[in-house]
Amino acid sequence: MALLYLILALLLFFAVKYITCPVYKFKPAHPFTGDVFYNPYQHIDSTHWRKSNFQVQSYAWMGLTAGRGNTNKAIYDVYKSLHYDIIATSPYQKIDKFRKDQPDYIPVYEHGYGIKKSHQVLLGAQKVLWTDYPLFQSIHNKQHVLNLLKKENELVYIAHPNLWNGYSLKEMELLLNYDGIEVLNNYSISLEHWDAALSSGKYVTIIGNDDAHDVSNPNELGRHCTFINSPTLNRDDILKSLKMGKSFGASIYLNFNESLANKIERIKVLQKLKKFEIISDTIFLEVDSIAEEIKFIGQGGKLQKKINNSNKTFYVLKDSDTYIRAEIKFSYQQIYYLNPVCRSDEFKPPEQSLPEIDIYRTYILRIVGFSTLIFLLINIFFIRKKRMIG
Repeated sequence: MALLYLILALLLFFAVKYITCPVYKFKPAHPFTGDVFYNPYQHIDSTHWRKSNFQVQSYAWMGLTAGRGNTNKAIYDVYKSLHYDIIATSPYQKIDKFRKDQPDYIPVYEHGYGIKKSHQVLLGAQKVLWTDYPLFQSIHNKQHVLNLLKKENELVYIAHPNLWNGYSLKEMELLLNYDGIEVLNNYSISLEHWDAALSSGKYVTIIGNDDAHDVSNPNELGRHCTFINSPTLNRDDILKSLKMGKSFGASIYLNFNESLANKIERIKVLQKLKKFEIISDTIFLEVDSIAEEIKFIGQGGKLQKKINNSNKTFYVLKDSDTYIRAEIKFSYQQIYYLNPVCRSDEFKPPEQSLPEIDIYRTYILRIVGFSTLIFLLINIFFIRKKRMIG
């Protein structure tokens, strides 16, 4: 009986959460516009690339969540051996404090406990947000969570949106108030979701993470990462570069059941992006090794140009281009996914106005919701009372 009361209390608690969630006015999506292109890589220093991972699960909550076999030291040691410069753990609903006194420490956690895996990865986290909508999530629920998270974190990334359809393509066209998308994840690749957001005029950047649950399994390690162009490994410099988009996501070729020692040696040195500059109306791209394929992708995720077997190329921007991002494929199926250049009125990403709360629909939801809830509670009370009398 006590368990039943607990379940009813939780259902009542979350029912109130759903009823009190604001209803938002989402504006129609529009592509990027402007007379100039913002380029996050203009004049980069190719000696400043830092390899990073911000998603790996560690022991938390008495071992009830994924990553129960991973200690902080094991995570740090294995990723250091794989030549990572920035290593962060992201337990569910908990900020990990391992190495918190080090200048490169970035407080990170993964938010969300809904059954549809509508999660977020938070960087520069101040405290854990416990608000979520666990049973289902409307676009209004998701926007509310993003708004709350943005207040308490320096960077908010939508995690693996393609996993279990945690976010639909239509939602990616409309949602706002987040910084980027975890496009590359061991469990899901979400390029369509990224292009849906970019095609709707939202400058959101890419990150790639292993999201490893067992660091003793080489098959889960070193598959996806984020390269960040930062002058130092200090927390502030790393976060600043990420905010500017001076980073890119990478998929690293994986030989299944390859030993960790072989993997460490094979990826000891990875290719570098040397140049991605806009001069006049032309993008000039150069890497330090021959690429099997270089693609330029634009509005709607459509291929605009492809070149094979070269370490440098160019792309002439057209009047119809709203954004252009590049994919660079090397041997062994290693692929670099660069952040886009986009149209803007200034040489910075265009700012987005947040969706306003629809006061009328919000109050209608609350009136109807609470009326229904009260009706149900009264009926439950009388049914229970009738049974006791009977």
